Amino acid sequence: MIARSWRATATRDGARRYEEHFRDAVLPDLRTVPGFRTAYLMRRDAEADDATADDATADDATADDGAAADADGTVQLHVLTFWDSMASVTGFAGETPGAAVVHPDARAVLLTFDRTVDHYEAQQHQG
Repeated sequence: MIARSWRATATRDGARRYEEHFRDAVLPDLRTVPGFRTAYLMRRDAEADDATADDATADDATADDGAAADADGTVQLHVLTFWDSMASVTGFAGETPGAAVVHPDARAVLLTFDRTVDHYEAQQHQG
């Protein structure tokens, strides 16, 4: 089994709109591709994580300087899709399976997104 990993960032509103796009457009399309198994859309609100980290390091003079970069409400998105084989991935992504497939509707609501994806061979599965 192959795991395909892709990441993006968005504003809070952009993340909400991407989640709708993922649910209403991406998932129905993926379900039609032979060899598609499942997909996960994960969201990380960096500001909430930073608040937790700040609480943990309030007395630490060496707190992470990168925390302020996400204080603007940027949301990190991570999509994992699972496939039977690389041939299945190619059926979805085309002849360049390492290239990200990002529809114009998704591009419109994202701040940044990976132009390439990573593929992993899933070694163990429990379910």
